Formats: sequence, structure tokens, C-alpha cells
Amino acid sequence: MAADLDDQIAAIRGFNRFYTRAIGLLGRYLGGPWSLTEARVLYELFTRDGLTARDLGQDLGLDAGYLSRILRRFEADGYLVRTVSPADGRCQVLALTQAGRLAFAPYDRASREEVATMLARLGSGDRDRLVGAMATLAGLMAGEGPEVVIRRHRPGDIGAIAAGQARVYTEEYGWNDEFEALVAEIGAAFLKDNDPARERAFIADRAGEVVGSVFCVDGGEGIAKLRMLYVDASQRGTGLGRRLVRECIAFAKDAGYAGMTLWTNDCLAAARRIYVAEGFVLAAEEQHHSFGVDLVGQNWTLDFRRM
Repeated sequence: MAADLDDQIAAIRGFNRFYTRAIGLLGRYLGGPWSLTEARVLYELFTRDGLTARDLGQDLGLDAGYLSRILRRFEADGYLVRTVSPADGRCQVLALTQAGRLAFAPYDRASREEVATMLARLGSGDRDRLVGAMATLAGLMAGEGPEVVIRRHRPGDIGAIAAGQARVYTEEYGWNDEFEALVAEIGAAFLKDNDPARERAFIADRAGEVVGSVFCVDGGEGIAKLRMLYVDASQRGTGLGRRLVRECIAFAKDAGYAGMTLWTNDCLAAARRIYVAEGFVLAAEEQHHSFGVDLVGQNWTLDFRRM
């Protein structure tokens, strides 16, 4: 365990060295007559409104006395003005003057151009992954994960869903490759022939990573079918499964369906609890042998007219 921790510490320190070389110190871009800390303060004031000295001190981790001296220098230079906060008369809001903004603007522009040059070397997909990885890193270091959003499908999602479901059901239930093949076939059929007005794939996205999904497809005779509900192990217990199911039901109602059906297996207890909570009723079940194991398949129905 200690060896693993040592390796992780070394990896983080190595990343810090790489990041410093790749991005450079902030002062390299901002330069000017200011120290690195002064440049950081100016950057915050340049890009954010309504800041107080307390906000700056907390966000930048600066000693109150040190920050106060920096702010007094900016006032003396004509770069900073203080006004009484309309929300709290005991606080003063800080803002750059026009002179302050004009003085700092060239350095902010140089910083943007430097980062744009770095990003230009990457394709659009790599840029998205880079920004997503940064969001994940920031969230983990702050003790919180990045927000999970539910969006429509885009290129590459079906492969990620098939891979994710295959891992989960193989590791947790011992299902074989037949299941991955089934998921891939369902996904391929959806991509080849779907009516966007009446069918939709809902993708749970966490900083560019697919962590869940559910599909609403036309089941015929005015009934929608819920398919491929999946939640990554990292999101268990967060309510994501229920969010996905509710999105699917709401879409089906808006699309004009009279109800919804789904097929599942009785061993998938967490999913079954969601279905029951949302009003689905067990219509039929039967034993079958699929994916290399003996299972009990279940058909569930939901009548929108009774909701």
C-alpha cells in the first residue's frame, strides 16, 4: 500500500513539473512591472466582478496583510477603486479603473494567445478531452466530482455505452460476450434508423466521460420502449439511474406515446426499484438462458393515461 502511495505521489509531482513546462508560470505571460502574486490579483480583478478583499484572499490563499499592501499599491497607481457593497454596507467591492484595465489588457491578451497556440496543436476531440480532464482534476482536488449532465447522443457514444455495459455486467453478473454483442446490435440499429421526434438516446456525461444511458424507442402501436438503462459503478447511489428513467418517460409523454414498456431481468434489483418507484407494473416473467447464465426475464409496463 505504501509503495502504491509513493508511486502516486511521484506521478503527481511529475505531472506538476510537466504542467509547469507546458503552460509556463503565470508571470511569463502576464509579465509587466508586477510580481507573480500581483499579476494573479490583477487577473482576478480583470476577469471577475463584485469581488471583495476577503474573496480574493480566500480564492488565492493570500495573507490578509500582504493582500492589503498589494491593493493599496494598485490604488496609488490609479488602477483600483473601492465602493460600498449594495448587499452589505460593511464590505467594499473592488474593481479595476479604466486605467487599470488598459494597463493589464495587453498581458491578458498575450496569455490568451499563448493558450490558443497550445490548443491549436490539438484536434477538437482532444481539446474537449483536455478540458474535461482538467475539470475532473479540479473537482477531485477540491473533494468534489464534476457535474453529471444528461445530453443527447453524439458520435462515439454507442461504443462507450457498449464497452461500459459489457464491463459492468461481466464483472458483476458473469455475463458473457453475447450481452456485449446484443448491446452493440441495439445501438447500431438505433443509429441506422431512428426518428428524432419520437426516439432518443439520453447520455449521462461527466466531464466528457459516458457514465450512463437510457434509450427511448418506438415499440409500436403507440407504445414507447425503454431500453439500455445503464449507470457506471462510479455513479451508483447518486440518483443518476432515476434521473435517466424520468428523462426517458418525460420525452415519451411529450412525443405522444400512450405508455411505455421495458424488458429486464429479475437479478437487476437496483433498476427494478427505480421502475417500481416510477409506476411500472410487472406484466409477465419467464425463465431463460442467455449471456451464459440462467435468468428470469421480466416485462414491465407503464400506462401514461393513469398517471
